[in-house]
Amino acid sequence: MSRRATEVVLTRISSSEFRATNERGGHITMGTGDSPEFTPVELLLAAIAGCGSIDVDMVTARRATPEAFKVTATGDRVKDGDGNRVDDIRISFNVTFPEGEDGDRARRILDSAIGQAHDRLCTVSRTVELGTPVVMERGASA
Repeated sequence: MSRRATEVVLTRISSSEFRATNERGGHITMGTGDSPEFTPVELLLAAIAGCGSIDVDMVTARRATPEAFKVTATGDRVKDGDGNRVDDIRISFNVTFPEGEDGDRARRILDSAIGQAHDRLCTVSRTVELGTPVVMERGASA
């Protein structure tokens, strides 16, 4: 087993609006859905779709560059006795490749690549499906 720490720091911009910054200086803002910023649930769906897309693209693009690559992530927001959560997450890949031998090779492995992303490659979806514990705690004051 290998481990590598990853860190993202959130800072408050205004009421219910936050900026997440990664270790490389990249950032994204998020909010409650009252503005164009992504909500945390939308970011979760984007992270799952993005992770799987990267994996599928890495495998298939070795054969052919896709002509179109669109991935849709959906999920149902649920509020019940277990609390708030997202259920029935579905990631739908719509990928087309050019005609010809290279495109044929990419088409033949597309379903396998999607399966590999789901079953073992996509860190984000694997984490969600395996039910990794999350600890929320009070940190040191800034």
